[in-house]
Amino acid sequence: MIDSLEGRFFQAFIALLEEKSFSRAADRLGYVQSTVTTHIQQLEKICGQKLFHRFPRGVELTEAGKIFSKYAYQYIHLSQSIKESMSELDQQCGTIHIRAQESFFLTRMLPFMQEYMKNFPCVNLRIEEGTHQDILNGVLDYALDFGIVPQNPKRHDILFYPILEETIVFAASENIARQVESSGVQILNDELFISSGTSCLYHTTAIDVLKNAGILVKDALELSSLEMIKQIVSCGKGFALLPEIAIHNELKTGRLEHLPFSSKMSFSHGLIVHKNRELSFTAKSFQTELLHYFNRYLS
Repeated sequence: MIDSLEGRFFQAFIALLEEKSFSRAADRLGYVQSTVTTHIQQLEKICGQKLFHRFPRGVELTEAGKIFSKYAYQYIHLSQSIKESMSELDQQCGTIHIRAQESFFLTRMLPFMQEYMKNFPCVNLRIEEGTHQDILNGVLDYALDFGIVPQNPKRHDILFYPILEETIVFAASENIARQVESSGVQILNDELFISSGTSCLYHTTAIDVLKNAGILVKDALELSSLEMIKQIVSCGKGFALLPEIAIHNELKTGRLEHLPFSSKMSFSHGLIVHKNRELSFTAKSFQTELLHYFNRYLS
């Protein structure tokens, strides 16, 4: 098999996996569509397995494709590492793949990214948004150099570097907050609970706290956008569990108010990397810069 595999086959596979379309994969690689089709067909012939399901609207990985994807990302990463290792090591360059929750990126990560990109313009940062499990899976599958998660996964194959303690609070409009103040938190049984979804650790934490307070969530709305959650809650539609820093301005202006739950909720966000991943010079430098930044942030 090794004599038949070529780097361009791996590039075509990754492009098709991420773009989910032969035409978009071809555009990304600068090929004609038939070239990508041929590369994938040759790759499937070499592997002896069908790697993609073809649908009218795009493609999806088969079970064999999911297994192959882990090795494809490792191959691409190794190729990039070799390229960077052969270049001048005193020049930071190349691509770093990182994934974090939207709320953490907007409230904590953005200032660092702006500073980093200004200082290291030759580094290409590919930043993605995802849930805790999305981020963990990306690191485990070697698709990411780094992830930032709200909780230590406590896995033997993952290295976790704590960077920030995040306080999470329940918030609602002034009207709902006044009703809670006068009648108790039980009135929330009749209110809409808004969150980023059941796969979000904030959601599962909120459900546990509410249950302990005698509140059963009967109606929930899942929204992927932090800004949408804030806007809807501030309009008086339900309540939500949010990072306190994310609603600092809304709390200051009175558009949102804390809800009185005695349990203090916090998450220890940290940087994760696969234990067996060989980081490039640029990735190691990025890790050092990020940890140093948050050490300064906390001091």
